[in-house]
Amino acid sequence: MEGIVKFNCHWNQCGPVISDDQYEIINYWREILYNMDLIGAYENGVGFGNISMRIRGGNQFIITGSATGEIPELEPGHYVKVNSFNIDDNAVQCTGPLKASSESLTHAAIYLADPDINAIVHVHNIALWNEIIYKVPTTNPSMEYGTTGLAKDIFRLFNDSDVFEKKIIVMAGDRAGILTFGEDMDKAVNILMQYLGKE
Repeated sequence: MEGIVKFNCHWNQCGPVISDDQYEIINYWREILYNMDLIGAYENGVGFGNISMRIRGGNQFIITGSATGEIPELEPGHYVKVNSFNIDDNAVQCTGPLKASSESLTHAAIYLADPDINAIVHVHNIALWNEIIYKVPTTNPSMEYGTTGLAKDIFRLFNDSDVFEKKIIVMAGDRAGILTFGEDMDKAVNILMQYLGKE
């Protein structure tokens, strides 16, 4: 459910912030996920799905901008850099041509929970969601997407479930929402493809 920014977004508007190398990697996979209808927009115009990549050596990351789900091909100007965040304060500080995705705090929580994770994909697929909910690490259904509660519930899963091994989270409070992640973008997407049976 892109396009609805629920956090306190401290946005420094500027030109493109993504490097050529980052863009090549992230956009390659984003295009594939879009063409598989795993990222896109519903008939009511509300977008869904996003993708992010950690900037090596810290907790900053590149993520798709808000309300980009429905755009078939993203340009460098559609990506944003999250410079810092405060989950307790529900705040994100970002730089780029657009505001950061409404799911930025969720991505931030995963990067904080495991320093070995360098890429995250958030997709929507109702068939897979129905198949694996509560069979793999699953967030509390009362925690809505893009909220401090969900970000904190991510920490609970990293403490109390086998999420380190599974590398997948079902978002019970975000109908059809699924997160996969890995050491790099290839591995993050491959986890998803394994569950979809498309590897």
